[in-house]
Amino acid sequence: MQSNTARDRLAVLAGQLYSFDEAELLIGRQPTAAAASRGRTSAFPQATTAAEFPAAVHDALALDGLLTAEEKEVRRRVRAFAESEIAPIITEYWERADFPFELVPKMRSLNIGGGTIKGNGCAGLSITGAAMATLELARVDASCATFYLVHTFLAMLTIELMGSEEQKRALLPGMASKELAGCWALTEPSNGSDASALTCRATKVSGGWLLDGQKRWIGNGTWADVVVVFARSSVDNQVNAFVVRKGAPGFTATKIDNKIALRCVQNADMLFERCFVPDSARLPGVASFSDTNKVLAISRIMVSWLPVGMAMGAYDMAARYLRERHQFGAPLASFQLMQEKLARMLGNVQAMFLMAWRLTKLAEAGSMSHEQASLVKAWNTLRGREVVALAREVLGGNGVQADFHVAKQFCDMEAIYTYEGTYEVNVLVAGRGATGISAIKPASRANQRAKQQVQA
Repeated sequence: MQSNTARDRLAVLAGQLYSFDEAELLIGRQPTAAAASRGRTSAFPQATTAAEFPAAVHDALALDGLLTAEEKEVRRRVRAFAESEIAPIITEYWERADFPFELVPKMRSLNIGGGTIKGNGCAGLSITGAAMATLELARVDASCATFYLVHTFLAMLTIELMGSEEQKRALLPGMASKELAGCWALTEPSNGSDASALTCRATKVSGGWLLDGQKRWIGNGTWADVVVVFARSSVDNQVNAFVVRKGAPGFTATKIDNKIALRCVQNADMLFERCFVPDSARLPGVASFSDTNKVLAISRIMVSWLPVGMAMGAYDMAARYLRERHQFGAPLASFQLMQEKLARMLGNVQAMFLMAWRLTKLAEAGSMSHEQASLVKAWNTLRGREVVALAREVLGGNGVQADFHVAKQFCDMEAIYTYEGTYEVNVLVAGRGATGISAIKPASRANQRAKQQVQA
């Protein structure tokens, strides 16, 4: 009777319109037979680890109904892959700060290569369909989702939007099949948010260009076969983009160690010392820094979905744990304080999904603005931070152990909060849209009238 009462109270708190039997999904299901062998440990058999990933119980408002049949199918197959292939092994890789390279060939069967790109072996998904792939990867592991985002919506999309037809034919099919991995080298040690002031130089020489400079925090950078590099041209001092292949003379990439977040992502410090690239390696569509916004317009959407997926995974894990873990003779799910935290998490997840979904629909209609994208990215990462913090709280001591997922999501969310535009820069871009005044640089009448170019 006590368990049923707890279940009933939680259903009311969460605002469910279903029967109480259906509402049981909110606080999880009993572990399966597979969970007993894969998700339990002899040291702590009282709850199931993330190796047996929890059921998806986060859709309190039936938001899945907003998706088309095609988008639901993308979500279904990526969810199945993430739960069966990524979840059982990813914690060990996260602890070692290694990337699960053996998963990359397996991802080919998902038919999400190239995301929204059409032709050249790419999937040609809708923006929402590609977002569902990103969401489901992030629900289980943010590092794998980040690999997909950087490879697809930065490296591949830049080549698709800015490259020549010859460059597209040469690179995109191999990248879509994951035979070639890509990365996107914009950020520098001296220029993060102020990316338009980049100092990497491209000096014109006979038959090509010499690249000189440094890049930092480049995801996939230590192992990417295709490196899209942004550098300032010696011809007109404008930012151009170039494709550098792995192993090119004068190019070195060194792994950034000792991270607390996205530990599986192989971020690199890059050094270019008179690195020669032929004229055919320059992307003709990039003539100035403002051209990067054509790519970031889509990648910002995907980054806005990442914290949604992460929050969903954290909620799903917390819901199952509270059902399984008993104290004082009752499941933790029966305690009012736990139910309040769970309902707050659940509400945040619904709101985050709706914010990202609306942004995506604006983009599909061709009416999304940079200010809207920055607003959603900033708000979703802020709320995502709250969700993973609450999940960490309700798991108690196990909330700081990566085996139970929420500790890993807690740490990884810090990187999502910062990359592709820090929270602060994104809220200032949103604030600029609200007021018509730019506050990104120290206040002056001049810069209040001018919109500043920032990576957001």
